[in-house]
Amino acid sequence: MTIHRMEHVGIVVDDLDAAIAFFSALGMQLEGRTPVEGGWMDQVAGLYDVQVEVAMVRTPDGNGRLELTRFLAPEAISPDPPLAPANALGLRRIMFAVDDIEDTVTRLRAHGGELVGEVALFENSYRLCYVRGPADVIVALAEPLP
Repeated sequence: MTIHRMEHVGIVVDDLDAAIAFFSALGMQLEGRTPVEGGWMDQVAGLYDVQVEVAMVRTPDGNGRLELTRFLAPEAISPDPPLAPANALGLRRIMFAVDDIEDTVTRLRAHGGELVGEVALFENSYRLCYVRGPADVIVALAEPLP
């Protein structure tokens, strides 16, 4: 048996409105937003009395989705160390292809995004950068060169 597709990537955030605004500025589209709770959620999360608010955003082509989740109960916990660098173990970044890297960085800065390093050229084929976004997730941007 094989997998069918990658369904989505989940990101726990402390400010759902700000996270939606950030990913909307990137060009993602809000699919929906809803509260989620109940026994099945407790079972899946391995926690008790889970209450969350979830927003799904998708890429313009419809193939990539993010689940943005704000925990109401139990309270979300901060990772250790905060602001983990790019070489920390675990899920560190998600990458998006963009048309104009400078314009994208400018739009994301207006929503709290900060460059981790600087925009760099990769083998005359891409311009790349990392932007720290909601919940300190590193959002990588790749602008293909002609």
